[in-house]
This record gives sequence, structure tokens and C-alpha cells, in this order.
Amino acid sequence: MGNDKLVTLDDRVPSLKEQRKQKANRRLLFFLLLFFLLLLLIVYMQSPLSHIRSIEVNGQYIASEEAIIEASGMNLGDHIWNINADEIQQLIERLPEVQKATVERQFPTTVLVEVEEYPRVAYLLKEDRLFPIMANGLFLTELGRHDFPSDAPIIIGLEEGELLTEFAAELALLPEQISERISQIFHDATESDPYAITLLMTDGIEVRSTVPNFAEWMAPYPSIAQEIDRTLNGVLHMKMSPYFEQFDFEEDAEVESEG
Repeated sequence: MGNDKLVTLDDRVPSLKEQRKQKANRRLLFFLLLFFLLLLLIVYMQSPLSHIRSIEVNGQYIASEEAIIEASGMNLGDHIWNINADEIQQLIERLPEVQKATVERQFPTTVLVEVEEYPRVAYLLKEDRLFPIMANGLFLTELGRHDFPSDAPIIIGLEEGELLTEFAAELALLPEQISERISQIFHDATESDPYAITLLMTDGIEVRSTVPNFAEWMAPYPSIAQEIDRTLNGVLHMKMSPYFEQFDFEEDAEVESEG
């Protein structure tokens, strides 16, 4: 019985040696692969393959692509893995038109910049020229002579300054269903109310309100406008307590004839 055990052990020795040899070969192969991967990584990092070959900018409308790339500080040929995305985003967001920016690497050599600009809330009519106004109150370069805006109302009689900035912020708070119904806005300042404004709506209604709390005062406009008889002449006052003021032209005509 003892001889049988010795023979069995001797038979197993070649098998154990083969297993050890296979493990050693696998270990060697692993280190060789790791070595070549590291070598390829070093070659990639040191070669033009890891340099920026294109910078793509999406989402911009007012700010030019060139201005955004210049603000980012990136250049073609820079090492793509040396850029700091958070820092570049902050640099781009310093542009007055840009509200938010994101920067992503796209393997192997492209950097993608996504831009979200402040919306245009109005156009200021000044000396027969139209100047776009952003939601942050930024006053932009005038539109081309043949460009006529249709995406935001035109402001008339309001000068650039704190009041315009405040009004731009109020306009930015308006729901789109209301802002798109405003055609023109006139600044009708008086001694008693330096913030008074008059709005001409696309539905034909004339509205009078004020700059402070403008977005809040205008919030119920859609429902109130539905109740107004369009055959009547008058003005809709949109303040804390909205009401419609009807004009009686017949009485005015009689007074003028008597005079």
C-alpha cells in the first residue's frame, strides 16, 4: 500500500512542475503587457497624438466662437490632458454674455465647449438704433440696420443705467407666454411715479404698470386679458390690484365742442 502512494506522488510531480511553469508564463505575459501599455502611454503623452487638434463650441449665439476660445485660454497644440476644465469654464463664464459653460475632452484630440448665454429680454431703442439687452442687464452692440427683432419687446424712452438693469431682471422673470405678447414698452416717468411704463401688447391691449415688481404684477395677465372686451377703448392697469380703465370718447368730444 505504501509503494502505491509513492508511485502516485511521483506521477504528480511533472504535473505540479507544469502548473508552476504555466503560472510563471502567465505572470511574465502580464508584466510584458503592462510594460507595453506603459510604453504606449508614454509615447502617446509625448507625441502630437495627445495635443488638441480642434476646439468645438456649441450653444453660442451672441458671443462669437473666436471670443469664447480666446477667453478659454486654450490653443491648438496644447496638451489635452493638461487643461483644467473647471478653470476654463470659469474663464469663459467671465464673458458678459455667458451664463454657464461646460468643457469636456473628446478622445483623442478634441475639446468640446458647451455655452449657455443669458437670454435677450428686450431691445433698447436709442437714437434710431436697436441695442439688445440681456437678462443680466448687459447692453450689447447694436443690431444691423436691416435686422428687426421679433424675439423680445422694444423699450423706448429708458436710458442705460440702474433702472434698465432692474427692468431687465424683471423681464427675465416673466413666463414666455407673457413676454412674447409684449410688442413695445414705453418709459412714461412722471414726478409722482418715475418708474411708470406703458406696454403695447400683440393682442391689441394697452397696459400700464411699473418697473418694480413688474414680473409679479404681470403674472395674471393672460387670464385677465381673456375677460376684456376688445371692442372697448381703454387701458389695463397691471399693478397690485389690476383693473381696466375704459375711455369714453363721446363725452370727451362733447366737452371739446362745448368749449
